[in-house]
Amino acid sequence: MTEKTRILDSLNEQALLLPSLVNRALTANDRVKYRFTLLQAAQAHADRPDAVTSSLRTERLAAGVQDSDLDRVVGDSERLGPGCYRVPAAAGIVHQAFADAAEMLEPLRAAEIPESTVFTQRLQAFTVPECAGDELSADQIHGITSGDRETGDSLHLLVMDMHRALNALQGSLASESIGGCRTYGIRDTDRALIAAFMDGINRTAPLKFDHPGLSATATRVGDKLVLQNDIGTTDAHVLVIHVTGRTVTVTYTDVHLPRLLFFQSLFDGYAVEWQDTRSRKDAGMEDGVYHLCVGRYSARSNLKLRDYMGHLGSRLVFLIDWNRARKRLRLFVPRRAAIDLLKWAADGNIGHMAWLKAGGEQLIFDAMSFAYGGQLRPGDRLDDLLTANRAVQFLRFNLKQALEGLTQGRPASLIADEIRTELASQVRSTEDAMLDTALEHAGLIVELADTVRTALEAAQAGRQQEVAAMAQRAKDWETAADRELNNARSTLLEGDNFMMQLMSAADDIADDLEEAVFHITLSPEAPDSSIAALCKLVDPVANASRELVKALSASRHARRGVPREDMEDFLQAVHAIRTMEHASDLAEREVKRTLASDPRPFAEVFGVVEAARNLEEAADGLMHVALLLRDHVMGKVIHA
Repeated sequence: MTEKTRILDSLNEQALLLPSLVNRALTANDRVKYRFTLLQAAQAHADRPDAVTSSLRTERLAAGVQDSDLDRVVGDSERLGPGCYRVPAAAGIVHQAFADAAEMLEPLRAAEIPESTVFTQRLQAFTVPECAGDELSADQIHGITSGDRETGDSLHLLVMDMHRALNALQGSLASESIGGCRTYGIRDTDRALIAAFMDGINRTAPLKFDHPGLSATATRVGDKLVLQNDIGTTDAHVLVIHVTGRTVTVTYTDVHLPRLLFFQSLFDGYAVEWQDTRSRKDAGMEDGVYHLCVGRYSARSNLKLRDYMGHLGSRLVFLIDWNRARKRLRLFVPRRAAIDLLKWAADGNIGHMAWLKAGGEQLIFDAMSFAYGGQLRPGDRLDDLLTANRAVQFLRFNLKQALEGLTQGRPASLIADEIRTELASQVRSTEDAMLDTALEHAGLIVELADTVRTALEAAQAGRQQEVAAMAQRAKDWETAADRELNNARSTLLEGDNFMMQLMSAADDIADDLEEAVFHITLSPEAPDSSIAALCKLVDPVANASRELVKALSASRHARRGVPREDMEDFLQAVHAIRTMEHASDLAEREVKRTLASDPRPFAEVFGVVEAARNLEEAADGLMHVALLLRDHVMGKVIHA
């Protein structure tokens, strides 16, 4: 029994399988009759070993039995004594004969023909011989193969009776097809609903491409129209639909619980009432467990009923290979995002089969390698490189582009190139956006350095109120710099983007410069000589901050193949920052010498000491950021 048959049996929906069950039963009839003949021929040869006999090979092949070892059974059979025989493979022959008879009974029970109950009782009344040592008695062979009703019932007689019933059942089954749905025993009023269901299936069925599945069967059982769809063909995946009046009851089974929940999510806009999902065990199933849910929808009109049936049919294609697509997408985005992507693709009638067919995850890996080159490290995830939102948008592009490409007959290589180009453009777009933010941030550092200079000029002139105003302005600039950094952090994951790391380091410079202005306000009585020395220290810092802006701007075009002058602009800006840092070291020492020779109390010059330290740390920070940028750009040039 197949998994689908097993589930339908557990759901009491065997009637849906009648056409295929009848065909299988008639095939089983051919096999079991060959086995009867084999046992009879074996007994005859054992009784008269000198008589001409046949291997029954032709009969075996005609019956569809593949075991060629059975061709030796007749010739190797022998009589062990009165009424006792040794028949090679006797146990297997007898077991298969009873199994074939049981298979003949299945469609008769599914169709609930009156005789099926008697047939079941007769089959259960037989005792299957154990055939120890391949031994069979004459009475046992007679009980299996006899066709004489006067001598009592036999398996052969039961098979004959079931065969007649099968022929009658086969004749009662209609061969009508509605939109590709095999139907039998339906009413005229059922045709419109079946047609609506099949219209939905056929509308989206092309999205599965050459994948098998979506075969449908419909029949009427009492007051219910019953439809069944096999969806895919590889697992325990069954959909049964009952329509009674304007109420549609859907029974759906699946070995994958996430896919079952996904199926339930496909009915936005329809008031489907889902009962609690249940899990059932069956030792014959994969992993021994499958999941079942029941959804009920009541339509207000016949038009709404047909609309729902069409929508229901149109959603089934999105269940085929769903779990495989989910696993592939999870390589790039979290589990929930992968399911949401599949939901988006189903709602948009895009699906996932085109993407799988065009290359699936390999399309993404190739695009990542193309877009990031030598910067890509083992284990890098797309959602970390692009951010989760951008990764989802890129994967949506993948699904749409794969469908469009395959539908239009474009080569798979062209689809892959289009996807590579899209990711590369997104990476450049992200980098450019982050560079723009970094430039804004660097511009604020320039403003802060100029504010320090203005505060020192006011201090030299004794305009303490202006110094206090500059401290407030510096605080505003530092707050604005923090805001730029936080905006960048809300877009990208810190640590996973170089420009984010660079801005985090540069933000320390802004803090140092803001603190320098604050410390200047703490020494209103500082000597002119120390303020003059501080002015010499702030100059290289302010100049270095402007060179950082130049370096960042030049880095946008710094890559292999650009004109030499563009690279020279970048490298000269970095070199200038290093030179300024050296100049700041000398200027800081001058501040220290000036303060060391001043007899004033430390409290009066404390602010100057701290401001000098702040400015020197800002100069060191500028050089650190410049070297980080240089190493990053040179790495891009080398690996481009």
